[in-house]
Amino acid sequence: MASSANPTRDDFAALLEETLGDADGFEGRVVKGTVTAIENDLAVIDVGLKSEGRVPLREFAMPGQKADLKVGDEVEVYVDRVENVHGEAMLSRDRARREAAWDTLEAEFAKNSRVEGVIFGRVKGGFTVDLNGAVAFLPGSQVDIRPVRDVAPLMDIPQPFQILKMDRKRGNIVVSRRAILEETRAEQRSGLILSLAEGQVIDGVVKNITDYGTFVDLGGIDGLLHVTDLSYKRVAHPSEVLEIGQTVRVQIIRINKDTQRISLGMKQLESDPWDGAMVKYPIGAKLSGRVTNITEYGAFVELEAGIEGLVHVSEMSWTKKNVHPGKIVSTSQEVDVIVLEVDAEKRRISLGLKQAQANPWEAFLEAHPIGSTVEGEVKNATEFGLFIGLDNDVDGMVHMSDIAWGISGEDALNLHRKGEMVKAVVLDIDAEKERISLGMKQLERGGPVAGAPAAAATGAAEGSRLNKNAIVTVTVLEVRDAGLEVQVGDAGVTGFIKRTDLGRDRDEQRPERFQVGQKFDAMVTGFDRSKKPTFSIKAMQISEEKEAVAQYGSSDSGASLGDILGEALKARNADKS
Repeated sequence: MASSANPTRDDFAALLEETLGDADGFEGRVVKGTVTAIENDLAVIDVGLKSEGRVPLREFAMPGQKADLKVGDEVEVYVDRVENVHGEAMLSRDRARREAAWDTLEAEFAKNSRVEGVIFGRVKGGFTVDLNGAVAFLPGSQVDIRPVRDVAPLMDIPQPFQILKMDRKRGNIVVSRRAILEETRAEQRSGLILSLAEGQVIDGVVKNITDYGTFVDLGGIDGLLHVTDLSYKRVAHPSEVLEIGQTVRVQIIRINKDTQRISLGMKQLESDPWDGAMVKYPIGAKLSGRVTNITEYGAFVELEAGIEGLVHVSEMSWTKKNVHPGKIVSTSQEVDVIVLEVDAEKRRISLGLKQAQANPWEAFLEAHPIGSTVEGEVKNATEFGLFIGLDNDVDGMVHMSDIAWGISGEDALNLHRKGEMVKAVVLDIDAEKERISLGMKQLERGGPVAGAPAAAATGAAEGSRLNKNAIVTVTVLEVRDAGLEVQVGDAGVTGFIKRTDLGRDRDEQRPERFQVGQKFDAMVTGFDRSKKPTFSIKAMQISEEKEAVAQYGSSDSGASLGDILGEALKARNADKS
């Protein structure tokens, strides 16, 4: 039997268990320990186990900072294993801090409160944040309100974060710095908006420039300075006037407190150039300006900074019709214009470009009076005539009836082709309607002139009776499908009888029933533009019928229409004999 002074092995085991308790119960727990020594970069910690443990000093400091630890300090550590292969306890300050941090973070997440952390590393898609021991993920899109190119100034600095999501089982925490900034900014904006008023003039700094305008920082809140409010003059892009970082004076045009949007203006601080525009730009005034913009419907001309007028495409050229304005003027070109209309309320000025130039139709009339001969190129042939290109880019038209004598208009059109050079006589000019009427047949031999004396005695008698409605004897010179070319007397003037004027009956309206040299009577029905006479058998027959009825007919004579006409013919033949 063993003496009490000499304990057995079982007694020693019981004593050790009484001293340390259940060692296995230490594992997986956070316990308090005392720093007994600091060896190089390790802290030796006694947590009451049979052996001490060693923990790297870096686990006692925040990322980027130095550990503030000394012998005798009491710290909390996590017991990973009571004893390793070397007989030492395996301790972790990081695990201890992490467990404690998770408890705290879960409570803060439930209250939707902010937490403090430090950005200490970069990973795919974002960054890592130390939340006092727990590692969280910060997505790149949640770093700032706007994309940040360099995150280095934000690293290793304690700053607030908002927890977006956390899962303790998986060890995942997602945080946002942007949410904190937006919340702070919203508070600042609300306070600043209350201090601003529409019409107020304030200084700001150009923060961003876009195609449609500029964002100006008003001291914590941004306002939009639209491109149309930069200046009264035309501004193609805001960068032409402003640059990022520039301090500008602006006026608050509009504040929407619901959306917290502020509209700004710079031109509102300048004098309005449209004031007194009616006096400065009277209708009919000739001015010089610069072409600033060209569209399909016209061109804008700047008369002064802030005032532009529109030259409609119809007012750009006397002669160039249905062409794009860009083919007449070019951007930045200096041009002379005439003021056509001013509407100061709508800020519109209508200008004329062609009015500042000589009217080519009037110039043509002065250089080529009616009756003069001109020469030009056939520009186009239509179903009703030919268009001839003349001086000063104007066109004249030869109607199909004035192309040639004795043939139908359709046949006459087929005699000429586009690009052919022809001569013509100026018959009429209407400068207001921009029309020039020409004649080509008037240059043909045999075209009469009113009042011209007959060359032969035999023709003089007939020529003296060439008055409208006169009955004359004519000789067939040529038989055509369209009618007859005839001559008054033996050497008199010539004229034409259309097919429909060869008789009253359809059977009589056949040119082939006449022969060259045949003579017959016809009535002078008029003269064309060149004073060449036109004749008609049909008109003569109708006139004789009316005359006979008036002379021989009576209500009680009992004579028929045939009897009356017979008596009239006998009387006319008797007069001739």
